[in-house]
Amino acid sequence: MEHELNETELKALRALRNALVHEGFTPSVREMARVLGFNSPRSAMLVLNRLIEKGWLRRRKDDSLQLLRDFSESRHRAQTVDVPLVGNVACGTPFLAEENVEAMIPVSMTLARSGGKYFLLRAVGDSMDLAGIADGDLVLVRQQASADAGQKVVALIDEAATVKEFHREKDVILLKPRSTNKVHKPIVLSDNFLIQGVVIATLPKFET
Repeated sequence: MEHELNETELKALRALRNALVHEGFTPSVREMARVLGFNSPRSAMLVLNRLIEKGWLRRRKDDSLQLLRDFSESRHRAQTVDVPLVGNVACGTPFLAEENVEAMIPVSMTLARSGGKYFLLRAVGDSMDLAGIADGDLVLVRQQASADAGQKVVALIDEAATVKEFHREKDVILLKPRSTNKVHKPIVLSDNFLIQGVVIATLPKFET
């Protein structure tokens, strides 16, 4: 739990969590050394290794770091549930495949309610800014394969994920943007797409 960590480890964990959430990647060891005020990258590496040994981080096959639990969880454990952040999603791979999970983020159980399966995605672009989803926001998604008209969905089209508003008209599906940028147009589909889930909430500028 949080009391297991000293101030340097907390600072490192905070920097890693914020970089993952906002940028989608962890800082290099050299960058971590700078954040922590060390002259030597080796000192930063020792801190990271301690966090791995204590079960806060995991090093993946590509040498990137995965956040296994959030340092704020001990303060809110009774009211939160850990939800996987799957970044922008690698095309063609299952959303919750292990290689996609960047971090486990505590989310209030008033949003991620018992009985559902949820994941977090990082929004890219401005195609849904009028719907309250800005570039870089996190969207909380409940996994399901269908949606009602007007719901915001995560759809997989030709192995690429997109967040749009779902509508059905006659024999076609319309995935509509909600944007101030008129370059975005509705996507018209008859089939060849999958609904991965429905957007439950937007988490803007995830707390630092």
